[in-house]
Amino acid sequence: MPKPVAASHRRIILAGANPGLRLFDEAGKVTAYASIWMVDWSIRGSGTAVVLWFDGIVRVVSEDVDLAAWLERYFVRSFLEVQGLPWHEPAIERDLVQVSMNLADGLSVKAADIQIEMGGVLDRRLFATDNFQLAEGNHSLSLVIAPVRSATVSIGGASVPGFVQVDGTPEKPGSSAFLTTAEVWRR
Repeated sequence: MPKPVAASHRRIILAGANPGLRLFDEAGKVTAYASIWMVDWSIRGSGTAVVLWFDGIVRVVSEDVDLAAWLERYFVRSFLEVQGLPWHEPAIERDLVQVSMNLADGLSVKAADIQIEMGGVLDRRLFATDNFQLAEGNHSLSLVIAPVRSATVSIGGASVPGFVQVDGTPEKPGSSAFLTTAEVWRR
């Protein structure tokens, strides 16, 4: 078994942004999950990708399918937000992913026939941990996170049902949809 690496000696494996969302129905069941990646640099290259779970199907869209497959397998499968979802081997699609994001207004994504919108930024704050568990072990993560009030997903022009859950306090609002920037993963 490899010896754990002290957090101060970990090397950067990815720098970029990974906004995400979960939509819920009235009963509190997840109806959709999306992970949007804007990778400025990583040990597997750079580019954009979308990982979408809807109705038991996982789709991964990117111009760089090798990068996208790594993001889905290495990161997304380990995220707490997908635990309990029926997660099958993804359909990986080579297609352009266009992302427009800023922490004032929100995000707009177009990937194949998928359209994602997020808006109503509630807050902007720093998050950092040296104890983020992924399948490959413990990682360090730092980022700026901005929870948002609303998000929509459409596939082929049809809206995916569900809504964002907003919680927390006025001083520290939370949401099932969020933007990130200045995201750095270290292993």
